Amino acid sequence: MTELRTKFGRVDENNNVFLVTDGSERQIGQYPNVSAEEALAFYVRKFEDLAAQVRILEQRFAGKVEVSLLKKAQENLAKELVEPNVLGDITNLQLRVAALAAKLDTLSEAQKLENKASIENSIAKREAIAEKAVAIASTKNIQWKTASTQMTKLFEEWQAEQKANPKVPKSVSEPIWKKFSTARSKFETEKRSHFAALSASTKIAKTQRLDLIKRAEKLANKNEATTAEFRDLLNEWKATGKSNGKADEELWMKFKSFGDAIYASKKQQIEAENLEFSKNLESKLELIREASSINPEKDLQLAKNQLLSIQQKWEKIGKVPREKVREIENKLRTIENSVKAAEQELWRKSDPATKDRTNSVTQQLQDSITKLEVELEAAKKSKNSKAIKDAEDALAARKAWLTVVLASAN
Repeated sequence: MTELRTKFGRVDENNNVFLVTDGSERQIGQYPNVSAEEALAFYVRKFEDLAAQVRILEQRFAGKVEVSLLKKAQENLAKELVEPNVLGDITNLQLRVAALAAKLDTLSEAQKLENKASIENSIAKREAIAEKAVAIASTKNIQWKTASTQMTKLFEEWQAEQKANPKVPKSVSEPIWKKFSTARSKFETEKRSHFAALSASTKIAKTQRLDLIKRAEKLANKNEATTAEFRDLLNEWKATGKSNGKADEELWMKFKSFGDAIYASKKQQIEAENLEFSKNLESKLELIREASSINPEKDLQLAKNQLLSIQQKWEKIGKVPREKVREIENKLRTIENSVKAAEQELWRKSDPATKDRTNSVTQQLQDSITKLEVELEAAKKSKNSKAIKDAEDALAARKAWLTVVLASAN
């Protein structure tokens, strides 16, 4: 076997691999039983892995990640680059990582300034929230419903500001919070007083309820009265406020009696419809029995045609008893879903993008298996029991993953 040289190293006739830096060379490993090109490529890939780590670290620096995290990552990578057993432009990587170390102090100062600006911005926002709360609490002829919504929103904004931004010093935040809290307390006190005064308007509430009773009676005498119409009246009744005393209870029972009559009439109507719809139920159950023979796994197109025919017949049959609607619809839906799932699975398997992804993962796993087999052979030759076990475990895992990927593709 002849010697193979590159810009950054060489492989001798015994497949010993050497790294050349600054005119001197250092043996970084040996890759027996393969061609010189393969031995060279193995250590070049290891270099590319290190180069990728350097690029990622540079990107994290550019993204202004927390300085403490960047410093730890930079130090670890610098250690890895002292005498790595890889083949490539190590000097370039070392210089790039060293350059990042020089940027740490500058980045730290920049982050401190950003935090300071963020705190100042948070203080300004909290001041604005407190001022808005004071303005709401001081409003004359206030619209309580709207104002309550606004005050709640301000409190939510305050909480969000506390969570989203750096901690503001207590000496600064406490006075602002006190202003905000005082305004909220004043607002809540006045709101309670306002609604307490409304209890004096019971005569108005009684007049409204008497009117609702008349309307409910009229509705109950209507031939086609609906429960939805009565529910509208019931919502109006609730809006009149809480009942007080026996007199209010008597009004409620009278109003409720008309509602009971409407619901009883509706029940009779449903029972009559159910009697009429029971034949439709039998017809749809027969269709379900017919549909149960549909097998999309055997012939998808035939299954779709059969399902379409059944769906068309289903619509023509008409309604079924109300209490059976969900049950019968769910049975048909199960069959529809099985056909839909088979169609989606067929598309998934034939989708070019899915095939490309599967092929890519398969190739990566096969490459990894090849690499691990070589490492296992090397470990066996060196009689390193720990290395042998690690390589065997990793190799078994990659083969298991490959089996799963191939099975999914098929």
